[in-house]
Formats: sequence, structure tokens, C-alpha cells
Amino acid sequence: MTKRTSAKYKIDRRMGQNIWGRPKSPVNRREYGPGQHGQRRKGKVSDFGLQLRAKQKLKGYYGDLTEKQFKRIFVEAERVRGDTGENLIGLLERRLDAVVYRAKFVPTIFAARQFVNHGHVTVNGQRVNIPSYRVKEGDVVEVRGKSKQLVSVLEAVGLAERDVPDYIDADHSKMTATFVRTPALGDVPYAVQMEPNLVIEYYAQN
Repeated sequence: MTKRTSAKYKIDRRMGQNIWGRPKSPVNRREYGPGQHGQRRKGKVSDFGLQLRAKQKLKGYYGDLTEKQFKRIFVEAERVRGDTGENLIGLLERRLDAVVYRAKFVPTIFAARQFVNHGHVTVNGQRVNIPSYRVKEGDVVEVRGKSKQLVSVLEAVGLAERDVPDYIDADHSKMTATFVRTPALGDVPYAVQMEPNLVIEYYAQN
């Protein structure tokens, strides 16, 4: 088991929230953090602590991106005209692994990264195996040939715990998903509240 794969079981507990809204989240059983000191009484969290947690939560949600990856996306969001927080969410949702996850071709964002890495999807008919590939409005993502019959794919499509958001037009009979538009923060079906404004404050001070 890779370090990143094992990390997904700790992210929820570290945040103290079921950030993906999954029934099997360890937070559903125990709300304290991981490790031998996880049950210590929590003190008041500083402004820096709140900002750091907001960044870790958003970074962790998209497959526990590395700090370098996440900072690069944030810097780009700052450069684009408009609200930086909204831009940040839009750029994260345009990642190919995020679109594959939103379309319900896989059960988790971690599975989405692996699914793309292994060459199971195409974008506009061209095979793409880079999870960070940025999808554009109107792009069609499709599960390739025999991959459409994978048990994991068929099970993911049937999951009742989440729906496909309206900025993605998914056709599960053909295993295709069209990225209709870049979503705003309020359009994204996060299971918990995300606070990109605190992420902006974090990077402004660090």
C-alpha cells in the first residue's frame, strides 16, 4: 500500500470531518484524530490553524495533492481575472481525475487518479493518462473499450451516496461525460463546507 493510498484513511480523522461523505469514513465511528494523541482535548484553534486546516481539507479532498501541486494551482487562480477563491475551485474541478470522479466512473478521487494513470479514459477520443490534465468546457471524457465492463466502474455508477453535478452531463449507458461548464463554489457538491477564502488568507501570510 502506497503512502498516499494509506493516507486517505487518515485525512477524514485528521480533519475531524467526513469530507467525502462516504458511509465507511472512520469519522462515522470515532471523531478524534489519528495516532496516540488523537483523543486529547482540543484547545482553541488560532486564525493560522483555521487557515491551515482549510487548505489541508481542500488539498486532501482532491486526492491529497502535494503542496507544490496545490500552490501552483493557487498561483494560477490568483493570476486569472475574477474571484481567486472561485477560480481556485474551478481549476480543481477541471482536473481530469476530478471529472472522472464527479461522473461516477469510480468510487473515490483516489481511484480516479489511478484509473486515469492506467489509461482507462479518453478526452475527445484521445487517450489521456495524466490526472492533472485540465479539461475544457465542451470536452467529452469517455471510459475506454473493455474498461467499461470493469466491476469497479459498474459498481461506482450504481452508488447512491452521491449524484452527478449539473455541470457534467454523464451518460452511463455510453460511459461518457461532457464537461458542460466550469462550476462556482456553490455548484460543487462538497459533503462539508469548503473555505477557499481561508486558503487565500493562508497563502497571503505564508
